[in-house]
Amino acid sequence: MQPRTVAETALTLTTFMQPEHSNSLGTVHGGAILKLCDECAGIVAARHARRPAVTVTVDSVTFHHPVYVGQVLFVHGRLTYVGTTSMEVELRVEAENLLTGEITHTNSAYFVFVALDDHVRPTPVPPLDLQTDEERWRFEEGRARQAARLARAR
Repeated sequence: MQPRTVAETALTLTTFMQPEHSNSLGTVHGGAILKLCDECAGIVAARHARRPAVTVTVDSVTFHHPVYVGQVLFVHGRLTYVGTTSMEVELRVEAENLLTGEITHTNSAYFVFVALDDHVRPTPVPPLDLQTDEERWRFEEGRARQAARLARAR
């Protein structure tokens, strides 16, 4: 399998937040944000594996600031760690106020996906070709998170 770089599969999903995304407080519902995160991460994982990929776990979701109806939401996804069949995608969510141009970091999360073969079983994925010191550092951090997830599962 040919290794792929982080840049080859990174993605920014952009969505204008509408009233149907809101909760009873008038802000964007956290579930709507998590759905967009899952979509972005799923695309990143499938692009890397060039196989269908499904969510295994949602790890370390943090809501920093609310998102408001009328803002543009940017969900930035990139691979941080790749195992044999699993892929960890880091997500950074930002909201832009269109009237002021202010961009706010609203959410952070890690989603883990597994690639599936034609029989809907986990299948190996290409290795990650780490290009920078930051990517290598993120990979080692991802490896530690994966080890912690596996220890919790036991």
